[in-house]
Amino acid sequence: MYLGRILAVGSGEDGVFAAYRVSSRSFPNRIAKKFEDRIAIIPKEGHETDIFKNPYIAYNCIRIVRDTAIVSNGSHTDVIADKISIGMNIRDAIALSLFTMDYEKDELNTPRIAAAIKDDGEGYIGIVTPHSIQVQKVPRGSAYYISTYEHITPRRVKFEAENADEAAAYIMDGGEFSRFTHPITAAAAFKGIREWELSTI
Repeated sequence: MYLGRILAVGSGEDGVFAAYRVSSRSFPNRIAKKFEDRIAIIPKEGHETDIFKNPYIAYNCIRIVRDTAIVSNGSHTDVIADKISIGMNIRDAIALSLFTMDYEKDELNTPRIAAAIKDDGEGYIGIVTPHSIQVQKVPRGSAYYISTYEHITPRRVKFEAENADEAAAYIMDGGEFSRFTHPITAAAAFKGIREWELSTI
């Protein structure tokens, strides 16, 4: 089953995570690149001009703002992060950003998906489509995922990871995510006993 872009957030005994996967049929030549406090999705070397074919394919997919990890499938990652950085709570930051930016105006009217989670496990996950907007709480001790196609409402999922590397690997092809086709690259943030750590595949 093809779900397009997928994100997941949650918490458990081992820590708190936010994870993201690019699945793509149209623009497979992309990678996740790690920086100090963020991870960006960018074209592979030699495919830089793809951004002129579709401006939505390059963006920060994960940002860390103090105690919070933000994850999304587009430039609204930065909008949500900016609102959280000035003190807005994560639910309102997600809801306002999704409402303001709306779904992507590409050929498929791709939904924008987003989530944010604090290091204490308080999290929210949301989506805006051409037909609706939804922001839902992620209960502590649980994990939820959402995608741009098919699974466009938050779904509870078993998510097994003890660090950022394992979280990125799990959303790429672990557990339930192994059933979803066309994986390209993945990224994750994880907070255990140390500071937030980032990883890419």
